[in-house]
Amino acid sequence: MRPRATATIHGWLLLAPAMACLAVFTHWPAVASFWHSFHSTPKGKRPARFVGVENYQQMIGDPIFWKAMVNNLWFALGTIPLSVGLALAMAVWVNDRIVGRTAVRMAYFTPTILPMIAVANIWMFFFTPQYGLFEQIAGVFGLSAGNWLGSRDLALPAIMIVTIWKEAGFFMIFYLAALQALSPSLAEAAALEGASRWTFFRRIQLPLLAPTTLFVLINAMINAFRMIDHIFVMTRGGPDNATTLLLYYIYQVGFSFWDTAYAATLTCVLLALLALAAFVQYGWLERRTHYQ
Repeated sequence: MRPRATATIHGWLLLAPAMACLAVFTHWPAVASFWHSFHSTPKGKRPARFVGVENYQQMIGDPIFWKAMVNNLWFALGTIPLSVGLALAMAVWVNDRIVGRTAVRMAYFTPTILPMIAVANIWMFFFTPQYGLFEQIAGVFGLSAGNWLGSRDLALPAIMIVTIWKEAGFFMIFYLAALQALSPSLAEAAALEGASRWTFFRRIQLPLLAPTTLFVLINAMINAFRMIDHIFVMTRGGPDNATTLLLYYIYQVGFSFWDTAYAATLTCVLLALLALAAFVQYGWLERRTHYQ
């Protein structure tokens, strides 16, 4: 056998375990969800039957689905730009030679390694009326912090705050790694030309960070539509479905109401939204991305 053919076979054999896991745990569940979305939910001795687009018609007329969809869009618009922008700002700062740089990096990254259940319980104490941290701080100034998680207007912003606090440090690590991979000669050349730090960041660093930004945006979009842990602990989707996001509604339909067919329909919509968002992001940012 030729060496080239042998290397090709060895390469495919090395890829086979990862490809098998990807097919079994990612591709097959997506295909199965699409198939089950056209069937009814089997109950007892009654097997599933083909119902066509009936589940999708039910979804179009479901007000809770549209509420969850709107909540998720606001959640994504509120968390993605702030978490990514904050991560970039933190990475630029801790990349400089500041006093206590290691401690600052550790402080920024600590929320990332905390379990989401622990984070949710910590922030529940912050938001708790009467004796929570925010209420105590507001009481010093003679104010009332209000019932954050019990208000339909404040519950979703409160969840956004927790998400940004949790994710910014995670995205910071990618930006920090990308900044440290840039050649120091770029900063030296910019300094010799008399460029300010803002000009150096905007004209040189930011364009070179475009591949990292694309990667971070894709992950931030996925995270915005897969959040469920802190909602399950903090609000259970309330009050009045004010914090019900799409994945949490899928969980309710599938495991609380045990309507697996309708849950599969909602899952297909979620996958389609994520695929569309990834396609738009790649199509728009890929042409503006400079790869070294």
